[in-house]
Amino acid sequence: MSKFVIRPVKSGLKFDLKAANGQVILTSEVYTTAAACRKGIASVVKNAPLAKVENQTEKGYAVLTNPKFEMYQDKAGAYRFRLKARNGEIIAVSESYTARAGCLNGIESVQKNAMDAEIMEK
Repeated sequence: MSKFVIRPVKSGLKFDLKAANGQVILTSEVYTTAAACRKGIASVVKNAPLAKVENQTEKGYAVLTNPKFEMYQDKAGAYRFRLKARNGEIIAVSESYTARAGCLNGIESVQKNAMDAEIMEK
């Protein structure tokens, strides 16, 4: 079963969405309170199933409305995605992927796993 894991960091709290195999598929920004962190998780649960994929790795890609997953290549050439809420704020970001297909699978995994994921604190 997938799970959101809330964990402390130097400046506050973050959450990771982990797939059933334990692999991190999404990481949040830093939150200052546990309540704000849980609100971020709720935003992923709400927005991920509705979000379309804006493939910024294609030339002339269509700009989509929020909520959306933005798939892009970083400076090192790795594929990544970020989930944006309706208001355009970035909710969470992915790990890096060597292939576009892996990145798309990561997006699919978030859409599938976020809804039923349990919440745990580290």
